[in-house]
Amino acid sequence: MRARLLVFPIKGRNWCFIRSIDRSTSQSQSSQTPFTFKQLWQQISSSSHKPTAANVELCIDFAANKMNNAWSGLEKAPEGSFKNQIHSLGLKLLSRVRPSEIFLKSIPKQLSGVEVVYPASLNARLVRRRLRHIAMRGSIIHKNYFYGSVTLLPVTSAFAVLPLPNVPFFWILFRTYSHWRACKGSEKLLELVSDSSKRLNSPETDQEKEATENDSEKENHTTPDSPLVMQASEELQRLIGDGNEVNKCKLTEICKVFDLNTMDVLKYQQHLK
Repeated sequence: MRARLLVFPIKGRNWCFIRSIDRSTSQSQSSQTPFTFKQLWQQISSSSHKPTAANVELCIDFAANKMNNAWSGLEKAPEGSFKNQIHSLGLKLLSRVRPSEIFLKSIPKQLSGVEVVYPASLNARLVRRRLRHIAMRGSIIHKNYFYGSVTLLPVTSAFAVLPLPNVPFFWILFRTYSHWRACKGSEKLLELVSDSSKRLNSPETDQEKEATENDSEKENHTTPDSPLVMQASEELQRLIGDGNEVNKCKLTEICKVFDLNTMDVLKYQQHLK
């Protein structure tokens, strides 16, 4: 399983990192996720030979699927109803989620490689370095936030005694799941991006190191089976233009051409304000 990632500057040193939409993969994953407790138990009991971590992840996916269904129900609630108000509150909370977290959550553990598309004017080593940085930083930050969210779950569960939906508990539960997914995505991305640069960590002269980097870049361009394939795009460069900032109109056009989630891309621009 491979994924295409787009990396390009939004404004100055602020870059956008996003994965192209893969509808076939999302549909296959949703079909494998159990919908009822009976199906969940059958899958766990029939796969006793699987490691415990795989069954735990199956339970997490089951819970996430239940949360998504509940969120869809709130979204379809009549205008002005209590459920609609809860949905509006949820949208306000979700708008605070950083776009880098959404990007890292989109990196599943099943990935065997990534194709990184970037503007032709950027240097491949700089793009790869920025990817390693966001992956390494994300693995540390989201692991800490994950443990912090877990400690808050017992506290927010106390609100269940109130005759109202326990919004704080479900929000913290969602944040716990989100940070866990982002942490796992960071670790997987760091593994894939670092594979092609392991030779760069060995002691060697500057000339040998530069030659190794050049050979590695050529290999990334020409070997489709490599874990990391760097692809400079003239089309992306044309859409971005030569300015220092990419406006909303250009971002929308980039989303159409490269099949991106427009809302996720625009979040990068919104977080600059």
